[in-house]
Amino acid sequence: MASQSDCPFCEIVGREDPDAREVFRDDNVVAFFPTEPATLGHTLLVPRSHIEDIWTLDDRTATNLASATLMLANAIRRAIKPDGLNVIQSNGEAATQTVPHLHIHLVPRWRDDRFGRIWPPETDYSDFEKDEAWERLRSAVRNSGRHG
Repeated sequence: MASQSDCPFCEIVGREDPDAREVFRDDNVVAFFPTEPATLGHTLLVPRSHIEDIWTLDDRTATNLASATLMLANAIRRAIKPDGLNVIQSNGEAATQTVPHLHIHLVPRWRDDRFGRIWPPETDYSDFEKDEAWERLRSAVRNSGRHG
């Protein structure tokens, strides 16, 4: 599998980090606890290949990640018994991606946990702005060849 020598997640994939708390591994993905979990049971899932973000992700790896995400979500539900679960995948610095290796956060949630809100309580976009963004996105989807 492709890796980068300075990538901390590639070190975990390559079993070079003796402190990693690994949860799951197969031929395609590795899941482990982050060093500073947002909540107990917070798990990171990474592809074994060094893929920086969602824009460089291929369909086969995406399918493997989706399948492993479902399996881990169910395992977290059984083992940790949270009130809820956030599945978060961030891309780029503006979206708070701090390690340039694609990763999915599975974060168990409880009603009174310290994680906090992940969405703003409200926004103030005009109908014109929303319609303009809607049309640009619809056009991009049509041009992708993957519309129904």
